Amino acid sequence: MPRFSYSLPLDAAPWPASYSAAVTAWEQGLPAHGVIDSYPAAGQGPRGEALATHAAWIGASDAPRVLVLIAATHGVEGYAGSAVQLDLWRLLAARQLALPADVALLAIHGLNPWGYAWDRRCDGEGIDLNRNFIDFARAPPANPGYGALREAFFLDDAAASRASLDAYRQAHGQTAYEIAVSGGQYSDPAGPFYGGTGPGHGRRVIESLMARHRLAERRLAVIDVHTGLGPYGYGEVICDHAPASAGARTAGHWYGPACTLPAEGTSSSVPKHGLLDYAWHAIMGGDSCFITLEFGTLGTASLFEVLLAETRGWAAGQPADGPRKALAARMRAHFCPADAAWREAVLFRARQVITQALDGLAGEAP
Repeated sequence: MPRFSYSLPLDAAPWPASYSAAVTAWEQGLPAHGVIDSYPAAGQGPRGEALATHAAWIGASDAPRVLVLIAATHGVEGYAGSAVQLDLWRLLAARQLALPADVALLAIHGLNPWGYAWDRRCDGEGIDLNRNFIDFARAPPANPGYGALREAFFLDDAAASRASLDAYRQAHGQTAYEIAVSGGQYSDPAGPFYGGTGPGHGRRVIESLMARHRLAERRLAVIDVHTGLGPYGYGEVICDHAPASAGARTAGHWYGPACTLPAEGTSSSVPKHGLLDYAWHAIMGGDSCFITLEFGTLGTASLFEVLLAETRGWAAGQPADGPRKALAARMRAHFCPADAAWREAVLFRARQVITQALDGLAGEAP
């Protein structure tokens, strides 16, 4: 049966105040038998700090089953992803959680380090990593709704912008509106949810790790931690495996009825192009699955409003120090609320889901 009870307190200790602080705490808290790889990224942080994605492997190098935890696919969402991994370090150190003998852990920290350091969702090239996993040898997916709304996104008059967006939503429905805004677009580098013209830093890291650790040969439970979408304080298990596929059945078996599928309209998320999920689906057997663990904050309307304001602020180049800090503060307020109750809920739910994943890996295929 799942083991959800841990005596280690859910406190504020694991929550870093910055990307640099997160890296330091992550490296210092890593169990002694963990092995770290570093993947330097281009650019610098706002205080001139070097940027890198770090990956830790804990367990036997030839373990047939692997739990993969990912933090900061969307940079500013890395605060929660870091906290989840740091809390796991604490549980392992306190011997309140142990990996099964044939299960290893791969923890990927700061997958988008530039966005994490600058409090942005995108990377230093403006790429939304979670729209970057398409076949760039083919024509990119079309998103005509984005073209229809693009002018509204960049209106300086916030009320006029909101009115145009509301009119589109009324005419086409909430789902079509969300797909138009956030489904992914490949034509506008200055705009939100831009998938790029080639593989970004985070995609290259993922592909390197898959090859280095021969992950296609192992049974996998992948958990990608995100924030900002869905009910406040709730950690939704989102499965983008195709409905009725083996991966969807495995996710449903491991995580139960709380597991949602955007393709079936049961999720707070809508179907999207270029998700990180799809790269993992391509190497997985039917007894593996990828889920997004999405922690809700202040709602979809707030998410779009804050993100569009931040996008407009950066569209003409890096904002001056004062405006940039104001934009960063708004992004953190939406994607990582300072509310202690919200942060406690994140850690509690993450412990549940990580335990479910470990139980799933240790069990038989559904």
